[in-house]
Amino acid sequence: MTTTTGHRVGLLFSHESLTAATEITQENATLLAIDEVNAAGGIDGAPLVPVSARVGAQPADYREAAERLCDRERVPLIFGTHMSSTRKAVLPVVESRRALLFYATLYEGFEYSPYCFYGGSVPNQNSVQLASYVIRHFGNRVLFIGGQYVYPRESNRIMRELYEQAGGEVVDEVYLPLNAPQEHLAEVLKRAVALRPDAIYSTMVGRDIVKLYRAYRELELDPARMPIVSLATNETDVAALTAEQAEGHITAAPYFASLDTAPSRRFAQAYHARFGEDSPITAGAEAAYSQVHLVADAARRAGGLAVPDLVRALDGAQFQAPQGLVTIDGDTQHTSLWPRIARIDAQRQFQIIYAARAAVRPVPYLVDHALDPQALTLP
Repeated sequence: MTTTTGHRVGLLFSHESLTAATEITQENATLLAIDEVNAAGGIDGAPLVPVSARVGAQPADYREAAERLCDRERVPLIFGTHMSSTRKAVLPVVESRRALLFYATLYEGFEYSPYCFYGGSVPNQNSVQLASYVIRHFGNRVLFIGGQYVYPRESNRIMRELYEQAGGEVVDEVYLPLNAPQEHLAEVLKRAVALRPDAIYSTMVGRDIVKLYRAYRELELDPARMPIVSLATNETDVAALTAEQAEGHITAAPYFASLDTAPSRRFAQAYHARFGEDSPITAGAEAAYSQVHLVADAARRAGGLAVPDLVRALDGAQFQAPQGLVTIDGDTQHTSLWPRIARIDAQRQFQIIYAARAAVRPVPYLVDHALDPQALTLP
């Protein structure tokens, strides 16, 4: 909605959820990008006006907050949600109101909504690269450990198919309730001691990630032989760990704060100037930042935030993001991204050990893919 005070946009990030630490980085990056858009003249002279919703910890809280943003605040679009369960809770709200959701987190794929744009990785942009790397450098026996909700189960289904295509084996698949007690993580990791997999594929999220890595260290397992590999572990999680708990484990993502390029440095400098030098930056934050700039560019070409015009303008929209040039694929409303793999070092920094040479077009429906570990070449 355009008013004399600007274009109101909704922000839907929780400070109370299991993934609050990462959601705060996404909220920060969204606000930073809005500031930059407004400093550059906004949308034809009218600023973007962020309207933040108070959000609790459960999917129903996100749904209710989305209803308030759409019905009371009359925002035409929302930036936010994080876990797949919260995205799925919000989608019926934006679809019924014909608003737009901009989702900036990796997810399991196999979804399309005409009212959602996806800025995070899908399996052909992270799972394929991670599985190939692990099989090539560690081995083809893997133990799955995840939380009890949709993302871990679907991500594990995809990863199982990738491993089995390459002749690998899933030695066990274990799910724990969200917010599981520390001792439950320790019991599960005893399975790793007994089964001796080549890697542990973790789909734990948020605070549960920290518990898993602490339990791993307490059992004195060796990441040089059997690392925890993940798509979700990020800089907020590592900040909550000691160097001994974090070092040697591996994550796949399009962006790491350690990426040493001019666009990445500019983003990090602006982020830290606004939110503090010790504020972590995550791949989700980078995606949230980029989505705002993509929306602003499309809105300028569309003449505002009217949803049908904005959707058309977003088809093929590009932005020189901190990770590299990103492009929205109009057919799927997902984003071309730059896959990377990093290992955590003794300073708790993500050292990039693989980087794609070009952006990878999204294939959210990974139904016909042949995994070739030898095809993954290191830079």
